[in-house]
Amino acid sequence: MLEKLFKLSENKTDVRTEIVAGLTTFMTMAYIIFVNPSIVSATGMPFNAVLMATCFSAALATLFMALLANYPFALAPGMGLNAYFTYSVVLGMGVSWQTALGAVFISGIVFLILTVSKIREMIIDAIPSPLKLAISAGIGLFIAFIGLQNAGIIVDNPATLVGLGDLSQPTPLLAVIGVVITAVMLARGVNGAILLGIIVTTIVGFFFGVTKVPEGFIAFPHFEDWAPVFGKLDIGGALSLGLFNIIFAFLFVDMFDTIGTLVGVSEKGGFLKDGKLPRASKALLADSLGTVAGSIFGTPTVTTYVESASGVAAGGRTGLTGLTVSVMFLLALFFSPLIGIVPAAATAPALIIVGSMMITSIVKINWQDFSDAIPAFLGIITMPLSYSIATGIAVAFALYPFIKLFAGKGKEVNWLVWVLSILFIIRFAWLGA
Repeated sequence: MLEKLFKLSENKTDVRTEIVAGLTTFMTMAYIIFVNPSIVSATGMPFNAVLMATCFSAALATLFMALLANYPFALAPGMGLNAYFTYSVVLGMGVSWQTALGAVFISGIVFLILTVSKIREMIIDAIPSPLKLAISAGIGLFIAFIGLQNAGIIVDNPATLVGLGDLSQPTPLLAVIGVVITAVMLARGVNGAILLGIIVTTIVGFFFGVTKVPEGFIAFPHFEDWAPVFGKLDIGGALSLGLFNIIFAFLFVDMFDTIGTLVGVSEKGGFLKDGKLPRASKALLADSLGTVAGSIFGTPTVTTYVESASGVAAGGRTGLTGLTVSVMFLLALFFSPLIGIVPAAATAPALIIVGSMMITSIVKINWQDFSDAIPAFLGIITMPLSYSIATGIAVAFALYPFIKLFAGKGKEVNWLVWVLSILFIIRFAWLGA
């Protein structure tokens, strides 16, 4: 049944590899189960209700991706978008969380229309080859930076923005040990090295006092806890208030974060064919449906997760990887105490090492052609420094056609790239950061 549904042989994979890849992806993104409620609950939404909404929306959206597109990509409420939802829209602008969820729903419907009309697929196909490679490399730097930051290896520095953390402290020291453990297993060709690295580092963390002993293993969810947020979105309020800027912000970030993740991870996974992503429309449809469902369930915008790269690096090639992630999010409702003991120091090494794998795509960029190299480089470097895939894409697209034009190579630029370049420039001028 699994062979027929996911075409495992055709994709040169097997059930064991896909399940291990799914577990790897889940372990690297499981933090969202607790982080999303901790952020969104500041709006007044109950923590446990948002936790349940997070698990259900992630499980359903990832299942959509697995069954509709047969890709190993996982989805969940987006980091950054949940902070914008909470601190900018609800607390900053005074919009009720019900109305804010209505704005998320409307943005999801717009995503859906853009997907069905093939506009989002056209954007993916129009991305020039050097920028596709740059997106993959930029995501590599971005997720490595996230890992370094989560582990406390890289920290805030008021003088230089960032600096080296105190490596004598238990958390960063454990992460460094985790990187070594995982790297050695990868170098020796150990199957499932990334997932094993997370597990072994978690166990070592007990001796460092970083991994906490769970108070229990099972916590039965009470579905009445979900009632305060399920279906409580106010679509009419979002429309009557004319929250165009808010809806556009949700639309922009989700669209280009998703496109960037799909292109970047697909480039590394070898899913692109002649520079195009097969079944792109189905992958984008899954993302759109995830956002619509998530807003009904009671959580901000659902998007494709860059941590999916860890599962792809572990060998994930089909929707069976996503199905595994989906099942794990549902099981998390019952085993949240056990999942919660995995420290950031144990998942950080996976992100750092996967980042090192993804950066290799830069060797395919023609660095001798500055009309390719400069936009690509600026896109790569902007992603980690701005903490946004979408912003990195915007910078690269804004510059690419103009540099090509003045270099006498304007004929190489697709008309849609020109349109996007102008829109990105307007976006920077109108919305700023």
